Amino acid sequence: MPTVLREQGFQFYFYSHETMEPPHVHVDKGGSSCKYWISPVALARNHGFSEVELNRIRDIILNKQDFLLSKWHEYFNRRN
Repeated sequence: MPTVLREQGFQFYFYSHETMEPPHVHVDKGGSSCKYWISPVALARNHGFSEVELNRIRDIILNKQDFLLSKWHEYFNRRN
């Protein structure tokens, strides 16, 4: 599971076995975890993050959306 970004204490990463789903990113910090679809940016699931933290994560994803999509396609196209 490659980490593709660390920002504001959040770890953004992909699971290697999730090739059949649309582009998304998992985010962890301090025992909390969530999953966001990258395009369009939308929360898929949340375990423990507050609304403030989810908004912060969403803002990071929006600001890094092109980068995250590029990393997704680079990683999963290489594996196919």
